[in-house]
Amino acid sequence: MPGENAPAIRPFRPDDAEALGALTLAAIRKTGARAYGGDQVEAWAARHPDPRRFRESAAKGDTILVCTDEADMPTAYVLMERHGHVDMLYCHPDHGGKGLAAALLARIEADGRRRGIARLFAEASEIARPVFARAGFKQMNRRDFALEHAGAAVPIHNYAMAKNIGEKRED
Repeated sequence: MPGENAPAIRPFRPDDAEALGALTLAAIRKTGARAYGGDQVEAWAARHPDPRRFRESAAKGDTILVCTDEADMPTAYVLMERHGHVDMLYCHPDHGGKGLAAALLARIEADGRRRGIARLFAEASEIARPVFARAGFKQMNRRDFALEHAGAAVPIHNYAMAKNIGEKRED
């Protein structure tokens, strides 16, 4: 049957918010630690989204798509703001390497085209950069900056990436 091995992807529901917050923190602390140092991971984790952020984003019309397991528990998600900014793409560390992020990016691209968004863009972590690149995003530049954490400015970096997906519609 076609799509039999495709991950289950559904729209965000308000009752997903706490699970997505916990998933984000787990991904930062475990997966992020493969590319960033301990201080960097903790500074990043301290900024992880409050579960209310997901509800607020959905209420504003941002797109949040959630991959789920057989029990309908979130395993990965993507959040795209209405103007094409892919603000979050996280996969729980127990579910990495299964193509969930790639499937989410493909679905968000289709959603962006449907909405008439001409360009998707993101700030990808060192871990996410190859995933975005495989999805056709081009690296524009490395962004070096600092996160304030525990009274210190912790240096960290990510990558500005973008993908043209169509012509902008005038609404």
